Amino acid sequence: MLIGVPTEIKNNEFRVGITPAGVAELVHHRHEVLVQEGAGVGSGLPDEDYRRAGARMVPTAEEVWGEAELILKVKEPTGTERPLMRRGQVLFAYLHLAADPQLTHAVLDSGTTAIAYETVTRGRTLPLLAPMSQVAGRLAPVLGAYHLTEAQGGSGILMGGVPGTRRARVAVIGAGVAGEAAAVMAAGMGAEVTVVDINLERLTQLDTVHQGRLRTLASSKLNIAETVEAADLVIGSVLIPGAAAPKLVTADMVAAMHPGSVLVDIAIDQGGCFENSRPTTHQDPTYRVGEQIYYCVANIPGAVPQTSTAALTNATLPFVLKIADRGWREAMAQDEGLLSGLNAHDGVLTHQGVTDAVAGPLGLDPQLDYRPASEVVSS
Repeated sequence: MLIGVPTEIKNNEFRVGITPAGVAELVHHRHEVLVQEGAGVGSGLPDEDYRRAGARMVPTAEEVWGEAELILKVKEPTGTERPLMRRGQVLFAYLHLAADPQLTHAVLDSGTTAIAYETVTRGRTLPLLAPMSQVAGRLAPVLGAYHLTEAQGGSGILMGGVPGTRRARVAVIGAGVAGEAAAVMAAGMGAEVTVVDINLERLTQLDTVHQGRLRTLASSKLNIAETVEAADLVIGSVLIPGAAAPKLVTADMVAAMHPGSVLVDIAIDQGGCFENSRPTTHQDPTYRVGEQIYYCVANIPGAVPQTSTAALTNATLPFVLKIADRGWREAMAQDEGLLSGLNAHDGVLTHQGVTDAVAGPLGLDPQLDYRPASEVVSS
């Protein structure tokens, strides 16, 4: 199979779809890999490393998209990339279609076969989302702590305080991979951390593993409101695979917080779990609503591309090899987890969560514009 890796063009996105080590594995399996010149530079991976691994380097994105049967990307197609999508080609990337009806419309119009990293499953886990969730989770308290400083307009509290002063109070909404990573990092910085989740089994697990260092609280509107009001930093990490994130933190809850409090929405890729969340960029990461600061960068792991690109390739490569070695239909027929990653094919949606989120905004007919992935693969 001919596999293409274009340069990412999203704002301040320095990750790349695969490392030279991943290219070498694909070449070993007798596949051809086409990489756009400069695609890996932001991740500390020069073109020469890709050449030595066996990739063919080309100067433009148009050549990559025009020739490749399988496109490997990090983030969803944007801007000039969207017209390059085409029927008969497979796109494998973080897509987050539920949060972006316009992108969904472009994907459907193109007829491309779109497989989303974030909906691929292994049992009850999301193996391709997990590494980036870990990165975003570990970064979130660091970013929040920075924006809590007076110089950034924050309240001026230090996460761990010093003897004789109070420590910052951190609320983590959602106890998944990102939420746990955020909670552990915040606790390691000395903050008082409360984790809120609807899953009592998961809260029990966190309490046991972390030996009571994290305060756990069952999710309810009242518990969320009281925890948010008392917090200096709120980290949102709520996820429903493939679907738009629920808006659990309302504008009224935030308005009751201390002036200069900070909210970091890790769930912004899926629309965000705060009522007033809207996507921002690394170039312009924050905005104020009233007296509170929102940080809603949609590609947080892009800030540490050397770590993120390596972690992403470690997770995606086994699935890429399955698709390349067997073709996407056979690979999905043999792997139900990969099948769950199929979001769209030949102009129809194939993931129920995405369909539920975008059917209204796009005026779609679920009877005509949705087919279960299993039917598509078997047809």
